Amino acid sequence: MKTIDLRSDTVTKPTKAMKEAMMTAELGDDVYRDDPTVIELERLAAEMVGKEAALFVPSGTFGNQLALLTHANRGDEVILEGNCHIKKYEVGAASVIAGVQLNTIPGHLGKMDINKIKNAIRGENIHFPKTSLICLENATGFGTVLDIEYMKEVSQIAKENDINIHLDGARIFNAATALNTSASNICRHVDSVMFCLSKGLCAPIGSILAGSQSFIENARKNRKLMGGGMRQVGIIASCGIVALKEMTKRLHVDHENAKYLAEKLEKLPGFNVIKERLNINMVFTTVDNHINFPRNFEEKLLEHGIKVNGYRGDEIRLVTHHGISKNDIDEVVNVIREKVFK
Repeated sequence: MKTIDLRSDTVTKPTKAMKEAMMTAELGDDVYRDDPTVIELERLAAEMVGKEAALFVPSGTFGNQLALLTHANRGDEVILEGNCHIKKYEVGAASVIAGVQLNTIPGHLGKMDINKIKNAIRGENIHFPKTSLICLENATGFGTVLDIEYMKEVSQIAKENDINIHLDGARIFNAATALNTSASNICRHVDSVMFCLSKGLCAPIGSILAGSQSFIENARKNRKLMGGGMRQVGIIASCGIVALKEMTKRLHVDHENAKYLAEKLEKLPGFNVIKERLNINMVFTTVDNHINFPRNFEEKLLEHGIKVNGYRGDEIRLVTHHGISKNDIDEVVNVIREKVFK
């Protein structure tokens, strides 16, 4: 039975070109900074997001927490949106690794109110921690993007208060695709950015942290402190090069497929797609209470080779990616209609 996996775009598998690149990658010891494949990946990554330098790290959470550790001192305060990945899905690491306090602001579609950001910045007072960082997320994990004008506004506030901005850009190329712009145009308004090579770009492992030359030099030492110094890592960095050169150019297909899936789900009785969160490759839907909708929805789909993450609160999230075609979407919708509601 074929498996159709809509749980996340992290389930993408390496492409044939990536496997070939792994076989022929030129290797060295990256801790000694002599792995030519990693050096090329970091050069290309920095160029694509418009930063001076970049650093290859094992994961997105690692990259975000490395940024906090490098930007902030212990006891400092970080401003970020209350539902962002750093706050909700990184195991409270900010308190353990960087030792910082998170000042969360409720947002709408991933955006913090500009005035609330201003009011959250601490003044000079013996009782207050120092506000040293603002974190943004673009694209968000709930299907939206931050527009360039908003990024500019937050950047201006940060500059006026001598505060750095870190961008959790795990899906930065999805954001760029949705905004019809470049990743570098988004990142020009932040001091550092993390993005994933394994979310929708098919690389098996790895993320990138990018920023100024001095920031990355400090982050490199902190990466070692965190246990992220890797050796002949060019064998996987080679996949990252293919991801950036090839896979970033096809993300519009995933976005189109998400909209196709949304249209199909809307035709099912009781399904209500949240259209204002349909910016990238994610579809969020609720189901009317009066519909006889099974709470074991996830298990019922799995019986037919379809993987989903089930409920996220009152919502269901379905994610399109390189491994999902329109035919797969038709099959999923047919199974829901004919098997789940039978």
